[in-house]
Amino acid sequence: MLTTTMPMTTTAAESTSITSRRIGLALLGIAVLFLTFDTVLKLLVNPQAIAGTIELGYQASVIRPLGVVCLVLLVLLLIPRTAPLGALLWTAYLGGAVATHVRVGNPLFSHVLFPVYIAILIWGGLYLRDTRVRTLAQSIFR
Repeated sequence: MLTTTMPMTTTAAESTSITSRRIGLALLGIAVLFLTFDTVLKLLVNPQAIAGTIELGYQASVIRPLGVVCLVLLVLLLIPRTAPLGALLWTAYLGGAVATHVRVGNPLFSHVLFPVYIAILIWGGLYLRDTRVRTLAQSIFR
């Protein structure tokens, strides 16, 4: 019996999956770039980080410990297996940033909501590239 095989072609579902993964990586990449920059400033105890921290009502001595926390969260976010945990912990950290900006009376769209924008990039990126997160979100929002 003679069988012929069809050439492998990409279906619409597969290309959407590849496209969503790429968009998800891009969204997550934007968030990671910002978070990495912020982490490095904190770890190096940059003068701008000192000034910003004091302006927000915190002592300069918290900068380096916050940098270490940010570094740990960044590592968790970048490892695919622990990325959802990293995203959850970043969301908690960014929630504290929102509360801080509200407390000092900073402008809504440029300061108070900026951590929310970063969280949206993180979760949007994970949703598009991680089927576990997509499945969980779909089960929650049914």
